[in-house]
Amino acid sequence: MSRRVLITGAGSGLGLALAHRFAAAGDRVLLTDVDGDALVAAVAAVAGAEAAVGDGAPTASAHGLTLDVRSDERWAAVRGWCEEHWGGLDVLVSNAGVAAGGRFSRQPIEDWDWVLEIDLMGVVRGCRTFVPLMEAQGSGQLVNVASLAGLINPPANAAYNVAKAGVVSLSETLRLELEPAGIGVTVVCPSFFRTGLTATFRSPDAAVSGLMDKLVGQSSTPADAIAAQVVDAVAKRRFLLLTDRDGRSSYLVKRFLPPLFLSQARKRTRRLLERIAAAEADGASAVAASDRGEA
Repeated sequence: MSRRVLITGAGSGLGLALAHRFAAAGDRVLLTDVDGDALVAAVAAVAGAEAAVGDGAPTASAHGLTLDVRSDERWAAVRGWCEEHWGGLDVLVSNAGVAAGGRFSRQPIEDWDWVLEIDLMGVVRGCRTFVPLMEAQGSGQLVNVASLAGLINPPANAAYNVAKAGVVSLSETLRLELEPAGIGVTVVCPSFFRTGLTATFRSPDAAVSGLMDKLVGQSSTPADAIAAQVVDAVAKRRFLLLTDRDGRSSYLVKRFLPPLFLSQARKRTRRLLERIAAAEADGASAVAASDRGEA
């Protein structure tokens, strides 16, 4: 049976990959994104992929609406569209997100506000908008995209860690609260994979930005591989989805071998701080050389 699926942040990256996967499964998909131009291209891509599926394959419909997940008014408009055109919603995928990193003492409060409003409160607003509708239906599935960072809290990543840990906590709360109403919850905690998140990454520490680019760029995992796991988890109504072996290993070590996890975390933190200090020293030397008029 065709499901009615809404995806936030669907203009690119994981959101777009999810839209392709759900559409290929025969679902009706509503793509939303704050970037109107990207959204138009994404809807066209998904619709084009549908048309290319071939005779006898399930056919889905793809639509697009602009949505800033920080706006209650836009959330209300999106819900109104779902009620008018679909009569409800079966799956809400809260995927829209941004990232910021750097040492806690250096990261401006504006970056905290930006990350928390989009990564955490965007999920809260989406759930608040659609949970009452799903309760009235007696069915539905919430898919909240968090991160492995929300489970293991790496250094120089405080704002992002807090936001994603909040998404995990919200998901655990809603899982228990909404089960009696027939509503399932899936929380997705990927590690690094190939995505466009680095394009908007903010950090006061150049070394942290460089490391982020390196980890994402060197990942062998495409967004489509994550999307395939998410669609499967929704079908099986799994709660926690750890998408890669390294992420599962880190999570299990933290849970069952805390001293080992702490020892490893301290080593990683020391190396990162040394990297940041070296980058700052190089920068200071370059500035001094420039002041002296050296090439």
